[in-house]
Amino acid sequence: MAEGVTSKSAADQISVELSSRRTGMSFQRTRMSADRTLMSVIRTSLSLISFGFTIYQVFEKLRDQNIVTHGAPARNFGLTLVALGVLMLLGGIGYHLQFMAHLREERKSMAESELIHAQSGFPVSLTLITAAILLFIGIAAIVSMLFQVGPFG
Repeated sequence: MAEGVTSKSAADQISVELSSRRTGMSFQRTRMSADRTLMSVIRTSLSLISFGFTIYQVFEKLRDQNIVTHGAPARNFGLTLVALGVLMLLGGIGYHLQFMAHLREERKSMAESELIHAQSGFPVSLTLITAAILLFIGIAAIVSMLFQVGPFG
């Protein structure tokens, strides 16, 4: 408990202290919830990107072996799925950054009003780092598919 508040303190002091701590912990739970939401966006984007890339590659290989002569619509569909996955990831990252900025602002305001202690900060979001890495991989896949260059071309 805060300095000066012990189990022998007045009941109202203890109640205020416990309420402040619960509110502080709720910010951490909300931050973790935002990370879980971003993880679900990552999961869906990864599915779209990988499925689209697979469709594209299968029809590229079939075309290269002269098994399929009209594979362009399927390849375009694969490219569209990859692009959709990247756009979805961009939107998810943007929403996450906006939400976290608002949450930090709200937390700072409550700390300045001495409603919460806010002694510990929010840690770096590994989920956000993962999303950024996947975004770069998705963009590289699109560039590779469009221009047939790089490791995916």
